[in-house]
Amino acid sequence: MASLHNNKQRSLQHGLTSRQVSMISIAGIIGAGLFIGSSNAIATAGPAILISYAMTGLLVLLVMRMLGEMAIANPNSGSFSTYASEAIGPWAGFTIGWLYWWFWVLIIPVEAIAALISCMPTSLACRRGCSPS
Repeated sequence: MASLHNNKQRSLQHGLTSRQVSMISIAGIIGAGLFIGSSNAIATAGPAILISYAMTGLLVLLVMRMLGEMAIANPNSGSFSTYASEAIGPWAGFTIGWLYWWFWVLIIPVEAIAALISCMPTSLACRRGCSPS
């Protein structure tokens, strides 16, 4: 299969596909949301929150580098829990797999409720006796 790709001469093209434009727009929206959310956090907690953001960013960077190293050293078709199975034991892969599933089972309803509350009209909130934030 690799020889088929080597025989064809592929030339670079100027321009973006619709998929690339979609990814750029999604990244822009996410970036704007993070920028607005960060400003709210800085206003609430003060500039010390920037240290927390930097530490969290460093931790995410290190974890992603470690996952990249493991994927290069031992490529497989499983998820990240397979690396735990091979490195620590089957119990670790099983536990991480189920904890990941449980995380999403809990997070999806929490995110849906938060979206519902933030998008709720003021009139509905006032009828129930709640003060909208």
